[in-house]
Amino acid sequence: MSRIALLGAPIEAGAGRRGCLMGPDAYRTAGLAQELETLGHTVTDLGNAVPEDVAPVETGYGHLKQVETVAGWTRALHKQAKTLAAGKDIPIYLGGDHALSAGTVTGHAAAAAEQGRPQFVLWLDAHADFNSLGSSPSGNLHGTPLAYACGMSGFDCYLGRPVPAPVDPANVCIMGLRSVDGEERRLLQATAVTAHDMRAIDEIGIAPLLRAFLDRVVAANGVLHVSLDVDFLEPDIAPAVGTTVPGGATFREAHHVMELLHDSGRVTSLDLVELNPFLDDKGRTARLMVDLTASLFGRRVLDRVTRSY
Repeated sequence: MSRIALLGAPIEAGAGRRGCLMGPDAYRTAGLAQELETLGHTVTDLGNAVPEDVAPVETGYGHLKQVETVAGWTRALHKQAKTLAAGKDIPIYLGGDHALSAGTVTGHAAAAAEQGRPQFVLWLDAHADFNSLGSSPSGNLHGTPLAYACGMSGFDCYLGRPVPAPVDPANVCIMGLRSVDGEERRLLQATAVTAHDMRAIDEIGIAPLLRAFLDRVVAANGVLHVSLDVDFLEPDIAPAVGTTVPGGATFREAHHVMELLHDSGRVTSLDLVELNPFLDDKGRTARLMVDLTASLFGRRVLDRVTRSY
């Protein structure tokens, strides 16, 4: 059984609408800690992170939104993630919009570098989140964290310095893509990131694609950070997200991913992002995300509880 630490990151500054700051409390209300404890894990709730104060920064791009706030969250979460990565607990970061991953991924990557192990990242998302500051069409910074974590230039404002240990793009796998900006596509394709859109999942199947990536993690003795965005899922089953894109992962596909991740034994940290309870239907998305997390931590199909909505 595992020791798990929950850390809330009530950030909504990176998103285009309000509501994600309620995400951490929604996960708690949906019984995340209790579900994990039922599986035999020891769970510690560390409360919510607090962003650092950041002085005004100049990026050269006037369309960007709430840069200082996102930078404050990045700096705080980077430090806490690096500390947690050095401990014995598996951290679960309760979001909050996807901008939080600029801090969590880089914090874990910095710790992995100090341990002499390669950092791998599985990005479960309808979007690549691989925009540069200049290429972002909306100016919403939740579309940039993966590019930042992979060491793209121009992001020094986030930590006040370059990323100390960028993730090797060859160690990144994105699954579930179905909405990528034009310039973002060019930036992504110029790297060694493995990117599987929903057509690839339709034609090949989600299990073979994921197993191939997990085999690489095992072969390299790597550590694995998983970042799960609500919009990875089909909106009909997970409506509580401000960036819905039809055609996402089904209930069983998503659970299969979590079950394979559990079987691999390689997951060392997890983001749960973009949950906007203001857009939910009687808490169904929060409960689904809790159920998916339980599958990642060992719940079997035969253990599933029947629910009515």
